[in-house]
Amino acid sequence: MFIEIRVHGRGGQGSVTAAEVLAKAAFKDGLVSQAFPAFGSERMGAPVRAFCRVSDKPIRIRSEIHTPDFCIVQDPSLMDTVNVFEGLKPGGIVVLNSEHPEQVKVPAGAVLKPIAGTRIAQEVIGRPIANMVMVGAFAGITGLVTLESLQAAVKERFGGKVGDLNAAAVATAYQAAKEKK
Repeated sequence: MFIEIRVHGRGGQGSVTAAEVLAKAAFKDGLVSQAFPAFGSERMGAPVRAFCRVSDKPIRIRSEIHTPDFCIVQDPSLMDTVNVFEGLKPGGIVVLNSEHPEQVKVPAGAVLKPIAGTRIAQEVIGRPIANMVMVGAFAGITGLVTLESLQAAVKERFGGKVGDLNAAAVATAYQAAKEKK
């Protein structure tokens, strides 16, 4: 059995990077993981999807994720054009970058977990790029990966000051999400 995560964003927001960092953190925690994007006519600003699978056993499947356990939504404007709840397993969680979750119609059986991802990114990193913030919030909500492994994966991916700032943003979102549980 494995856990499946679908990441929704727009081209240029780092959805593929978010899935890769999450998979690397899971690997650091001793789990088996994979991350991959959905290829198509993606371009800057167009809706994109990336995927991550995590398991304690070998993962032999390589297809897109159609029935995720979790979704991470980096851009709240996607809610108007993309059904991010599509295929979500009963009880599945959608981690949404939003400070106005009351505007979202949540289907029965789904759980919405909002986080002020863009605000946290702006405050901690100094830029409104929320991909690592959303991964940090996801980890805080689900406990799927540890904060330590996630921060290590972020620092490896970005390095230097950028890595340190993103690792700090991950920790901020992780704590904020844990407090909202």
